[in-house]
Amino acid sequence: MKLYLAAALFLCGISTLHAQKKDTTFTATGNPIIKHKFTADPAALVYKNKVYIYTGRDVAPEKRNGYEMHEWLCFSTSDMKTFTEHPSPLNVKAFKWAKDDAWASQVIERNGKFYWYVAVTHDSTHPGKAIAVAISDNATGPFVDAKGAAIITNDMTTESKISWDDIDPTVFIDDNKQAYLFWGNTTLHYVKLKENMIDMDGPMQTITLPNFTEAPYIHKKNGWYYLSYAYEFPEKIAYAMSRSIEGPWMYKGIINEIAGNCNTNHQSIIEFKGKDYFIYHNGALVPDYGSFHRSVCIDYLYYNKEGTIKRVMMTSEGVQGGKK
Repeated sequence: MKLYLAAALFLCGISTLHAQKKDTTFTATGNPIIKHKFTADPAALVYKNKVYIYTGRDVAPEKRNGYEMHEWLCFSTSDMKTFTEHPSPLNVKAFKWAKDDAWASQVIERNGKFYWYVAVTHDSTHPGKAIAVAISDNATGPFVDAKGAAIITNDMTTESKISWDDIDPTVFIDDNKQAYLFWGNTTLHYVKLKENMIDMDGPMQTITLPNFTEAPYIHKKNGWYYLSYAYEFPEKIAYAMSRSIEGPWMYKGIINEIAGNCNTNHQSIIEFKGKDYFIYHNGALVPDYGSFHRSVCIDYLYYNKEGTIKRVMMTSEGVQGGKK
């Protein structure tokens, strides 16, 4: 029991005595790609011949039936095999108005600045989940609160009668340089952003998709916009396609099934050096820990000739051991 507990604490990485102070490098050996910490809700950014993967960090005690997350992590790679872990570039404490809960996020670059959109729990002035944005001059941070307040608070959205409908932000800059923020749980919202990337530029809109749960993500390929999202619960990933980022969206079906030992599912889809990747999480690192201790995985993604997406084959070998 003592040996198991020691191993569990090492995997959780919850010791504050040995907080990471510098970059460290490791080689992924299949899925999950990160085995020394629990990582969740991967958000990938392709920038200057590197992929940056930003994640949340699950640190709940072994038997806790809930999420405990206080900071976000950053990993980078130039070959999808050798990864550099950078010291945590953002903690929920950076948002003075927030209580806690470093939930799902996404980073995007514009004009040499990096904007990190995150879901947190607001303090008592706006109870419920909220969307914040942090800013940095560097993809690896450090990041600071860009606005000094939330972009979206729970009292701004009334369609869902829950306190956690304002989560899972994703941002996309269209070809005409217009930026859009998508987010939601049970109700999917989007809004245009001003060029400063921290203020809304017009009214919020809603999108109706079959069995939308959460985790919206936008990407574009060969003239098609793809809106993928977590579908039902436990969650699969489904997607819709459109010729315009503002729709109409045509539902196309499931991309991947329920991720092993995990109720949630959260994805990024990128193209890097001519290959397409599906980045997600599962609960496979320590099976007895279950859904509240997740780990990032990467597998290849393939398109059909007409642009639809083939089902993702989730593998233990990942892109490190598989063949494209």
